[in-house]
Parts: sequence; C-alpha cells; structure tokens
Amino acid sequence: MRLSRQRRMVLELLWDVKDHLSARDIFEKLNARGRNIGHTSVYQNLEALQSAGVIECLDRASGRLYGYRSDPHSHLTCLNTGAIQDLDVELPPELLRQIEEHTGFSIETYTLHLSGRPR
Repeated sequence: MRLSRQRRMVLELLWDVKDHLSARDIFEKLNARGRNIGHTSVYQNLEALQSAGVIECLDRASGRLYGYRSDPHSHLTCLNTGAIQDLDVELPPELLRQIEEHTGFSIETYTLHLSGRPR
C-alpha cells in the first residue's frame, strides 16, 4: 500500500489521539490543524487503511468509528458517554477450554466487547 500524504495525515492523527473517531471527527481535527483535506479524501483513505488492515473500524449505531490499532484487542464502552477504551484481555486457559467444549470450536483468537459505567 502506498502511503500518500493524506493517508499519512490520517494515520498520524489517529496515532496522536489514540481514540476512536468518526470520519467527520477526523476531517474536522485535520482541518483544525491546518491540514487541507476534503471529506471524500478522508473517507477514501480511511476505507483503504481499514481494508489493508492498518487501522480498525467499529460499526456502531451512531456510525463508523476508526481506531489506530489493528491487532486483536478488546473494547470497553462507557454507557454514560459512549467513549471506547482499548483493552488487552487474556482469558484464563480453563475458560477457553470450557468455551471450546461447549461450542465444539477450537478458539484461535478472540475479542471482547464490554460495556459499563464508572464506579
């Protein structure tokens, strides 16, 4: 994949903020930083980066959110604000074995989506 100027701008923003952003958020933040990029370019570059496995895309009821990580990881969503936090979770081997026995599948990788409120 060729790393164009626009793709580099999008990646650098996602790496800087380390958050999950909509395409509109990305467009607004880049332009606020003085980076002239159009809506269409943002969408096209996000799709290309996601298709290449460089970034992640989360489909939510409110729309797609893009994150800087592409490795397998889990998420915690705040039910008050909708903020999403990346988590690295390792399930106990015994629990994985129980899931395999229950489902008849051999678990190779997994991600969890947790939702909650601050205590």
